Amino acid sequence: MLKSLFHWKVLLNLLLAAAVFTGLVWLTFRWLELHTNHGKEIPVPNVMNKSVHDAIKILDDSGLEYEVDSFKYDPKYRPFQVLQVYPSPGSRVKDGRTVILKVNPRTWAQVSVPDVLDRYKGLAFRQLEQVGLKVGDTIFEPSIQRDAVLRMLYNGSTLKPGALLPRFSTIDLVIGSGPKRNIVIPNLIGLTVQEAKAIIVQNLFEVGLVEHEDGKQDESDIVYYQDPASSDVRDQGMQIDIWASKKTPAEMGGKISQLNSIYRIKIDTTAPRINYDVPVYREPSPRVTQPRTEEPPTETPQQKPSAETPKPAETKPKPAAETKPKADTKPKTEPATSAPKSTPKPEEKPKAKKVIVE
Repeated sequence: MLKSLFHWKVLLNLLLAAAVFTGLVWLTFRWLELHTNHGKEIPVPNVMNKSVHDAIKILDDSGLEYEVDSFKYDPKYRPFQVLQVYPSPGSRVKDGRTVILKVNPRTWAQVSVPDVLDRYKGLAFRQLEQVGLKVGDTIFEPSIQRDAVLRMLYNGSTLKPGALLPRFSTIDLVIGSGPKRNIVIPNLIGLTVQEAKAIIVQNLFEVGLVEHEDGKQDESDIVYYQDPASSDVRDQGMQIDIWASKKTPAEMGGKISQLNSIYRIKIDTTAPRINYDVPVYREPSPRVTQPRTEEPPTETPQQKPSAETPKPAETKPKPAAETKPKADTKPKTEPATSAPKSTPKPEEKPKAKKVIVE
């Protein structure tokens, strides 16, 4: 077994196989060197702070590929100025290597304008600032939408939501200041429906009912009646109804009379006038009160007036009851009888009660 393995023919085959394998490996690496230009490296040219057009021309002459990337806009540098180069200038790369150029764009990147119409002004300001837009002037205009954004303006032109603007652009906002009061209704009689609608909008009113006599929606029909009537005073945003026909207002007298009976209130001036006067309350005049003289109290024989002296401010006349009548001084004698006379016992005087006279 071992003798057959070390036979000269077997060894020769092994040597031939090793030589073929080594030759294939050498050819492979040689092909790679030729294909990749191994050992042939060139330095990256310095194109920093050059314009992008000059940088591209230099890279083409050097046999290098390039890729331009718009960098973050910086107003301190010129538009289309090369700010960064990768690989860095001076690095040795092979021929055909792609070099990335980061260039300052001409202006800020464009952003989409958010839809802030009919929204509260505080919320609109925040949404615009979030996308990088600035709010310039705020113009207040009469509108029933108080503090709501009515329009957006950019350089004096109306701006629609979704439009693209450079970042940090300044836009103006038209904001509602509330409804305008006491606006005179314009006269629309004799105008076409199209003209009447335009005048209604110009006077800050809303178009209400539009009734055509023939039922068609012809804008060229002539207005022969309107409600409210012209010269009336209304607030902004009120609706104005109009009636139109192919005929002139003079030919629509019957229809106008019928509409007047519905929409015009007649005031009867023949009725007697009702007095709505309200009696005025008047304060009563002060009455002069005279001091009242108090009558002295009559005392019974069993009571005596108080021994206290009255107050100086309220001196009263001495009551006449203090003088006892003579009839009371002696007791009455009974008729004589057979019984012996006895001396009458004198009556005891009642104790004086203390009476306080206020």
